[in-house]
Amino acid sequence: MATDLGTPLLEIDGLEAYYGESHVLHDNRWQVAEGRLLALLGRNGAGKSTTIHSIVGFLPARGGRIRYAGRDIQAATPEAISRAGVALVPQGRRIFGSLTVSENLTVAARPGNPASARHWTLESVTRIFPRLHERRDQVAASLSGGEQQMLAIGRALMTNPRLLLLDEPSEGLAPQILREVSNVLQALKAQVSIVLVEQNLALALELADDVVVLDNGRVVFAGPCVEFRARQDELQRAHLGVA
Repeated sequence: MATDLGTPLLEIDGLEAYYGESHVLHDNRWQVAEGRLLALLGRNGAGKSTTIHSIVGFLPARGGRIRYAGRDIQAATPEAISRAGVALVPQGRRIFGSLTVSENLTVAARPGNPASARHWTLESVTRIFPRLHERRDQVAASLSGGEQQMLAIGRALMTNPRLLLLDEPSEGLAPQILREVSNVLQALKAQVSIVLVEQNLALALELADDVVVLDNGRVVFAGPCVEFRARQDELQRAHLGVA
């Protein structure tokens, strides 16, 4: 399991989750330390998005605890979890297509969390994503897929989170845009803790400090990225389906 990195910002302790009567997550246990990026890996259907939905309150846990910043949040509403400083960049982006780029960002704005390393504003978000500044008056539906992904990340930052959850951010991105997004995530690691769900293994390992691997809803590896790399061939063959 992960080495001791001090009091975790997020702790998953015996998490059990179901869709209807289908048991999806089984006794999951892992944690995210302050200021680190954790890559949550697994095949399609392994339980990655279910985990994210449980953390943000979309799918209530049926067992175990989810502790954020020292508080149990497994019974909290999504609104309360968001206000506490947890932000989600969902799979598929889900930006507001009829609003402009600036409107998408400002509608999400929230006062900064005193515990956060940085307070995000419209100016600072568009500074790290210059394309958004160039297209600030353009309706979001007219953006390219990569620009929409930048907007989804920027909108999450406008809530001034302490923990950022990203669900498949590289999906459908052209290589040049993927590199831009990767550079931004690398820079963000110093300012916000991150859980990254990602099918692009090379990208995930480039960014990750820690790794959790799920297989059929169970944690089969949890530890520092360096330990994952030492067992990478074995773990890929057995649990990730890539050679």
